Amino acid sequence: MQELTLKDLPVTLTTRSPEETEAVGAALARLLEGDKSCPTFIAMYGDLGVGKTAFVRGLASVMAPGRGVRSPTFSLVNEYRVAGKKPLFHFDMYRIESEDDLYSIGFDDYPDAGVCVAEWCEKIPFALPEVYLEVRIVKCPPEVDMRQITISIKEAPLC
Repeated sequence: MQELTLKDLPVTLTTRSPEETEAVGAALARLLEGDKSCPTFIAMYGDLGVGKTAFVRGLASVMAPGRGVRSPTFSLVNEYRVAGKKPLFHFDMYRIESEDDLYSIGFDDYPDAGVCVAEWCEKIPFALPEVYLEVRIVKCPPEVDMRQITISIKEAPLC
């Protein structure tokens, strides 16, 4: 997997296995660790089973090596911490319905504390930071494991 820089964004990459999807996540993690000007909130979009958690496994392989990554579907947030590194916070927003739901999990405290990656961000457009990384993953039929992953920098609308 090629190394990513902010100048490369937006970029669309094609993967053909979960391991290749993880490699793209790892490349993004290296960018986050190496470029302090990179936004530290990652808004993820993609259908169920498209590989969002595989992508996060790749992020964690660099940011929190040795930590087992699982989907935070029922816990809403999983924290991956390693001494000497920024923590990685992995959110599942699928069941979030309102700002009150986010408030109840202390969501506002996380962005300043580490790197946040949130699945199902279409559920929380009102909570996205001013500037963030957007990751969109789509399946590419007829190949079962083929995905297109688009990574870009976005700015939230002012109104």
